[in-house]
Amino acid sequence: MKLYDTPLAPNPRRVRWVMAEKGVEDIEIVTLNLIQGEHRGPDYLAKAGLPQVPALEMDDGECITESIAICRYLESRYPEPNLFGRTPEETAVIEMWTRRAEMLAATPLMLWVRHTHPAMAALERQNAAAAEFNHASAMNGLKVLNDRLEGRDWLAADRVTIADIVGFVALDFTRLVKFRPPAELTNLIRWAEAMRARPAAQAGLARAA
Repeated sequence: MKLYDTPLAPNPRRVRWVMAEKGVEDIEIVTLNLIQGEHRGPDYLAKAGLPQVPALEMDDGECITESIAICRYLESRYPEPNLFGRTPEETAVIEMWTRRAEMLAATPLMLWVRHTHPAMAALERQNAAAAEFNHASAMNGLKVLNDRLEGRDWLAADRVTIADIVGFVALDFTRLVKFRPPAELTNLIRWAEAMRARPAAQAGLARAA
């Protein structure tokens, strides 16, 4: 299998993080340069169908895009440690918090950075109003996560799950614009420090250094 990856981008980092948590080392990493438009090349588009990363090319040539779909596939191939749920009830809660982390925090955080950072102008038709709107939306989303983390170590279960990975990777992406969570979000800051200290976080970031 081959993972088409790019440094710095948060969605590929989700997949690298899952691979690191699970100790997956038998997938070839192919790095694409988005600034140079390698994800728009005809060979890549023939595989992935869309100019997106990450994409996982399986041994039969089938390509999966969408980071969560790739992570679910990896979960089925490498089931431990479990990141998506062991029981129907736990799976549903993890799914709920994964979607909340994505919709309320990750998406607006990523769009804020894409509409703000000068280097992102090569990928995004930047708009100051869009940046402001997404920043405000993200701050509200981070408050939701902070409230959820009151008295809890992790967002969705008694261990790290895909919900934590989705939330933290997006939050850490904002380092590009030197963002720090507001000091009053003490639960979020504590959780972020715990996520940043995980070996998988370092492995996931190493390619972006």
